[in-house]
Amino acid sequence: MSQLLRRKPIAALLVDETDSRHALKRVLGAGDLVMLSIGAVIGAGIFGAIGTAAAGQLAPDGTAIRYGAGPALVFSFLLLGGACALAALCYAELASMIPQAGSAYAYTYATLGELVAWIIGWDLILEYAVGNVAVAISWGDYFNTLIRGIGIQLPAWLTTGYRTALLSANPDVHGLLQTAPRIGGIPILVNIPAFSIVALITWLLLRGAKESARVNNVMVIIKLIALSLFIAVGITHLNPDYYTPFAPNGFTGIHQGAAIVFFAYIGFDAISTAGEETRDPQRNLPIGILTGLAICTLIYVIVGFVLTGMVPYKSLANTADPLSYALQSAGFTRVGWIVALGAAVSMSAVLLVFQYGQPRIFFAMARDGLLPQWAAKLHPKTRVPYTTTLITGIGVALASLIGDAAETYDLTNIGTLFAFALVSIGVLVLRVKEPERPRPFRVPLVWVVAPLGALACAFVMYGLPKQAWERFGIWLVVGILFYFAYGFSNSRLRK
Repeated sequence: MSQLLRRKPIAALLVDETDSRHALKRVLGAGDLVMLSIGAVIGAGIFGAIGTAAAGQLAPDGTAIRYGAGPALVFSFLLLGGACALAALCYAELASMIPQAGSAYAYTYATLGELVAWIIGWDLILEYAVGNVAVAISWGDYFNTLIRGIGIQLPAWLTTGYRTALLSANPDVHGLLQTAPRIGGIPILVNIPAFSIVALITWLLLRGAKESARVNNVMVIIKLIALSLFIAVGITHLNPDYYTPFAPNGFTGIHQGAAIVFFAYIGFDAISTAGEETRDPQRNLPIGILTGLAICTLIYVIVGFVLTGMVPYKSLANTADPLSYALQSAGFTRVGWIVALGAAVSMSAVLLVFQYGQPRIFFAMARDGLLPQWAAKLHPKTRVPYTTTLITGIGVALASLIGDAAETYDLTNIGTLFAFALVSIGVLVLRVKEPERPRPFRVPLVWVVAPLGALACAFVMYGLPKQAWERFGIWLVVGILFYFAYGFSNSRLRK
């Protein structure tokens, strides 16, 4: 047990930056990090999952999977913003101390030991790779809205994944299982747009971190313009009657609405994976994490208020593109098309940031010997982990081809919340174990903030469906078996 819980010294986590084979290149500033945060947070949550959070989710047989928040959705966002702010403060302290690729995995290795670090690293695959499947599928929905606006209609069997049709409560979508073309009796239901955008983003990431950040900055500006347009037009068409009842399902709806949209708030975690590629990380990482979270929470609250005032919240059920739907329902068809364009660009930025983060988790774990060494290889010119970037891209693209967004949201949320809770605990452990170590950023009132952060994350996790907990448990068991089959005997720390 002492071997399993052995902590990696922080000094050992800090790599030699002159080693071009094992060190990433520092090319990002504070502005890049804030834009990366907005790029990750403002995406599928606000353009896709916000409809489910407001209206709730039904199973194909009509039973409630989760209750919606209704117009009280704004309180769901405030609840999330508060919970994430507590975790973000803890992230900022550890990121300033350990500016290395690996995010929560690296922080946990330094505070709670190798086995817990492995569990977090395995867990972060849910956060990034599985989460990107949901984002790619939502991107495909907005892309279809876009091309319909110019008179192009793709066959439904080429824009709907098999799992989406199987799990949908919408009779038209579920009916595709019977009407789609078949090969050997199996219905052919594939989401070509989702597959294609993941392939494009993977190609972009292989070109280098700075090039990817520049493209992200452009996409963030476009998404902010689209959201500003939605707010400016929507606020002129609010109906006070739609705000009654304000909280139709009480706090249960607010809680469960927060649990589904939490998916949107993991952007600041993605920022911490850029620690090894950030200039002056002790200063810039806390700025990027905390500033990005504050801006995004404000945007979510405003958009949630306008959206539920434009259309009855129940009409947002089973709506893949809620913002465009609300504008079109209000008669702003052309503006709805423009917002759909902004949404497609917006979720491209989310894909880019998440796809950026996942390979760096693999890279950090492989560098520690917990994964095979080929996962730690860097491209000699771009200095990016090209092997894991390519593997992540292929895996996400194939899963997006047949997957369903709603079930991947829950897996992403529970994985992320688990990581946030352990990071909050890790801050306290390090304060006890190494109280004298320099901390460029210190969590204020740490003995209040960190425990509240862990408890808040656990509370939001409690609002997730039973199925999410079951699948999460299976995922962790598989990960632990893999650790004992490979990581335990190959760990560089143990050697």
